[in-house]
Amino acid sequence: MDQLHGAGSGQLAAARSYVATRARAGAATARRVLHVNTTWRRRIFEIIEIGHGDSRASHVFDTAIVVLILLNIAAFVAETVPSLSTAYGPYFTAFEVFSVAIFTIEYALRIWTAVEVPFLRYLPPAKARFTYAMRPALLIDLAAILPFYLGTFLSIDLRVLRALRLLRFFKLSRYSPAMHTLLRVLINEQRALIGAGLLLMTVVLFASTGIYYIEGNAQPDKFGSVPDSAWWAIATLTTVGYGDVAPVTPIGKAFGSIVMVTGLCILALPVAIISAGFAQELGRRDFVVTWSLMSRIPLLAELDADAVQKIMPLLHAHNLPPNVEVLGGDTAGHAIYFVAWGQVGRRTAEGEDKVYAKGDVFGIVAMLEHDYTQGSFVTKSKCRLLKLHREDFHRLEIASPEIGQLLRRKAQERREAAPEETPA
Repeated sequence: MDQLHGAGSGQLAAARSYVATRARAGAATARRVLHVNTTWRRRIFEIIEIGHGDSRASHVFDTAIVVLILLNIAAFVAETVPSLSTAYGPYFTAFEVFSVAIFTIEYALRIWTAVEVPFLRYLPPAKARFTYAMRPALLIDLAAILPFYLGTFLSIDLRVLRALRLLRFFKLSRYSPAMHTLLRVLINEQRALIGAGLLLMTVVLFASTGIYYIEGNAQPDKFGSVPDSAWWAIATLTTVGYGDVAPVTPIGKAFGSIVMVTGLCILALPVAIISAGFAQELGRRDFVVTWSLMSRIPLLAELDADAVQKIMPLLHAHNLPPNVEVLGGDTAGHAIYFVAWGQVGRRTAEGEDKVYAKGDVFGIVAMLEHDYTQGSFVTKSKCRLLKLHREDFHRLEIASPEIGQLLRRKAQERREAAPEETPA
């Protein structure tokens, strides 16, 4: 009986050991699969994001998407020619299906890799993907493919769907710095532009009312009401003057002359506003700090979205050519420098002993300890640097202590890891 009991206990222990081994093996396999998936997701994110277009794969992907967008616009224009539409209709349809498939895969990959976006990676995956999907660029990507699926499942006029395909043109804004600059100008000057628009509407209303009372009796078919007169007012204010409607009385002609001159002055306002804003943005472009630029710095990429909003206005971006001294030897540390791209070399009396590449930080120890730098820092190539002055750092430390603690901890790690870089 004891032998049977011992045999049963041994079998039970062996079974438990087998189950535990299988569980550990399954857990290890799951971890390997998760690691592979995470690695692939990170790699895909680096390829498809324009801000990480340093690799050849990323450059090829960006070029292919831009070419596909341009071909879609060309196909849309060609399809409106009756002879081409009749002769090559099936080819246009096949190209449309192919394009939608590619754009759909691109959109799905961007949503899938949203958890890799800096400043969103600390959110729950569902919230990170939803937040990313609400960004203007992703909404444009969705609008580029949505008409095709709406036409497939709903009965919508095909002419409307063809027109909506032009929305794909706005996908180019992701790859065009000029379009980004123009959008920033419109956003920054929105109050002034709204004011100019209201002024134009006011002038249209007064011009329509004035010409109605002046020419209403002489030409009731053309100026019989204020809405009818509005066509003449708009055509005259914009200095187009189609000629289909014109005043015939002397007072009406004199009033029309005044409206023409007023139109020149009024329409010059939005043009001047946009021109001045565009010129200002072009001057500031090399100094503007963006999320994409900050995401290149691992230390800054550790921050969440709220912290980024606090530190971004305090950073200054600088484009520097090669062989420019950023920090002189034995100078007081007054700022922290983050390398967005390019290389900076540290030169000491013994020669160059360290190269700082993309993502590295220098000047942090000297600034936080109010001491002097050891050696001079000189650019080895074209560089894009982000600079945080000491005064701005202290202001940031008061508003957001966690960011200050993060930078001080980084300085402590630098001091422990490379004591020779610590100021004397």
